Amino acid sequence: MQNESQFNFNKVKYLITEANNICLITHFNPDGDAIGSSLGLYHILVDLGKKVNVVVPNEYPDYLQWLPSNSDVLRYSIEKDIVKEKINTSDLIICLDFNELRRTGILFEILEKNKSKKILIDHHPYPQDIFDVQISDVTVSSTAELVYETALKCEFEKHININSATCLFAGLLTDTVAFNVNCSNPRTFEIAAKLMSYGLNKEDIHRRLFDNFSANRMRLLGYVLSEKLVILPEYCTAYMWLTAEELEEYEFRMGDSEGFVNYSLSIKGIHFAALFMQREDHIKISFRSRGDIPTNKIISSHFSGGGHKNASGGEEYLLSMDETIKKFVSILPLYEDVLNPCNK
Repeated sequence: MQNESQFNFNKVKYLITEANNICLITHFNPDGDAIGSSLGLYHILVDLGKKVNVVVPNEYPDYLQWLPSNSDVLRYSIEKDIVKEKINTSDLIICLDFNELRRTGILFEILEKNKSKKILIDHHPYPQDIFDVQISDVTVSSTAELVYETALKCEFEKHININSATCLFAGLLTDTVAFNVNCSNPRTFEIAAKLMSYGLNKEDIHRRLFDNFSANRMRLLGYVLSEKLVILPEYCTAYMWLTAEELEEYEFRMGDSEGFVNYSLSIKGIHFAALFMQREDHIKISFRSRGDIPTNKIISSHFSGGGHKNASGGEEYLLSMDETIKKFVSILPLYEDVLNPCNK
């Protein structure tokens, strides 16, 4: 964690203590950290005696739906009226795992108009300056880790139990890809050990998160690696792409492509990886990198998106798949200085 003095934990504690109805909200297409940190904080606040609702903009993958109290999560895409009522009657909104309101997608206008106090707990760079309190720290592994630190600083540690620990551990585990990325700080492992001390089953959590996919997902992975992988050695770059027809052929479900983009980084000499997937009205883009290659700056400069230095995502709404890939390849020479050292 960065210098703790820059964060106003006293105000966070005050706003939570004074609130009666609290809404926890995360970003569009929630991932493991988004759901894990939201449900982890949910269990802490419920144990604190608060009335709490977890709201997500849309559905999320099956492999996350075993988490404790998953059935209590409200999905705006299928429960619009209920979600609007919960948000509009809340006196505190805690935003988790996103840095600006637009990241909530279909919830954006509702949240923008809402006048409730808002707390941000997030680990993405460049947070929007609209929150009453920001606990924003890019040095932590995950928002789940930051939720745990916030609970400690607010003196809520006694309200952490096995349910909250399980959810936070799941969030931490997914965003570090089972402690493979974003976890060079020893504090991350200290927090993981603390969470495990509540009696959770680490092996079972890992199995549910990383060994819980359909046969079609595995066949899709084999197909994209064998047929759709392009390597550009001069830029230490590899990319893959999948069309809507290919996704339909393999009966694609939300979450099936989780981790696909990382496989390219397993290739010797590859330090920049991209995955392009055709969705209903846009091309979904995922970037991953090693070292000093700034994926967030590249994607925000040329596509609609953002994220971390070595992991980011975005969308392209105006171009076709072929045009998007051509655009991607055409911008690589612009980053030759940062890409070329990979060959040394």
